[in-house]
Amino acid sequence: MSFAAGLSSAVSGLTAVNKQVEVISNNIANATTPGYGRRELVTTAWSAGGQGLGVRIVGVSRHIDLALQNDRRAAQAADAGNVVTAEALKTIEQTIGTTDSATSLQARVADFDSRLIEAASRPDSEARLQAVVDAADALADHIGSAATKVQALRSEADGAIASKVEALNTSLARVAELNTKIRVMSSGGNDPSALMDQRQQLIDEIGKEIPVRVAQRDNGTVALFSTGGSVLLDGTASTFGFARTGLVTADLGLAGGTLSGLTLNNRPISTASDSSPLAGGALVAEFAVRDEIAVTAQGRLDAVARDLIERFAAGGLDATLPAGAAGLFTDSGLAFDPADETGLAQRLTLNPAVDPGHGGSIWRIRDGLGAATSGDSGATGLLVAYRGALLAQRLPVSGGFMPGQRSFAALASDLISGIASDRLTAESEQGFAAAKALALGTQEAAGGVDTDQEMQALLMMEKAYAANAKVISALGSMIDRLLEI
Repeated sequence: MSFAAGLSSAVSGLTAVNKQVEVISNNIANATTPGYGRRELVTTAWSAGGQGLGVRIVGVSRHIDLALQNDRRAAQAADAGNVVTAEALKTIEQTIGTTDSATSLQARVADFDSRLIEAASRPDSEARLQAVVDAADALADHIGSAATKVQALRSEADGAIASKVEALNTSLARVAELNTKIRVMSSGGNDPSALMDQRQQLIDEIGKEIPVRVAQRDNGTVALFSTGGSVLLDGTASTFGFARTGLVTADLGLAGGTLSGLTLNNRPISTASDSSPLAGGALVAEFAVRDEIAVTAQGRLDAVARDLIERFAAGGLDATLPAGAAGLFTDSGLAFDPADETGLAQRLTLNPAVDPGHGGSIWRIRDGLGAATSGDSGATGLLVAYRGALLAQRLPVSGGFMPGQRSFAALASDLISGIASDRLTAESEQGFAAAKALALGTQEAAGGVDTDQEMQALLMMEKAYAANAKVISALGSMIDRLLEI
């Protein structure tokens, strides 16, 4: 080997060691950085004319397990979606009230029942008659307030969808931009690993909203697809479309076209939780809250309100009322029209005839809603009849309840138990998804940067650096010796 070849080999070795130390240092520094992929210097033997000239740096490779990443993102998307669902159901349950709450729907029903019993024992007591009116009003108000909160949930979900769509469009455009930069850097022989880290972080954020699959393309670029097969990015980024509604009311819905659906590249795309190609993440979960979960809850509350109105407007219950007149509970002060049930819970009010605050008189709760003057202060017939109506076994005609006749208290219990069951199911699914995402994330981290391994490699580089430096020193001594001759 000539002096020049030896010197070239030693210098190339020092250069490679210097680059390897840089790579190892970056690995150690970013061991816990989200989205960071472990780097490794790729080298090859360098020769010319059959003579070895040292080592040549080919580039820096970035190590990831794409299949594991895809599985981890799918689990994180499921976790994010189930969190949205479980939180919505929990809010609805708390609004209606759990069985152990003193202000739950069941507690309101029980209080109304108790006040009727007390008033029937002393029908001459204005305080007890007032207590009946107050309990009835509190019951109607509780049902209406729960329905109002359900609509607020729909409005919040609608706003969340708009925000998520905007963020998705921004992230997809950014990924496409990074793809272009990565392709240019790769084609020019430069290391695009830092850009790939940024891209992975963006894809992870997208993956929480929509479960995505990543496919590798040429020169380090990637394509993104939803697990349902929709193209999110392949060369160019797809664009989502959505129009936010300011205030969502009970009569607005996706099926009727009064609420915006989702479009992908200006084409409508299904957002139904059981059939959407985007299902499995937080985006479709928000649509499920707006268009399925809250709508079902509203329908059941409307059915409960209808049952309450019809119980106290039954023919023969109050002899002072003409046929078809509004009973103790009304639809905004009027008789209920079965063809207009949607949103009834929010319109449920106490008949103003018994409400002094609306020009009524409390004695009508005892003497009849249509009575012109106060009657016998000892009469108990109507109060007893009202309690009988509350306890009567009736078959709900709407709301999707299980078949079977039940009292109003039992109907209220079925309402809250159904929502509680749905909430428990969602929380169970969310717990499973969270555990799966954690396990896959841990597995992915285990295949990332191992600081112990990197420190061992750093010690090896120290020895390699010393060896190459010694070669250069020896060659220098030999040249000096030759010059002395």
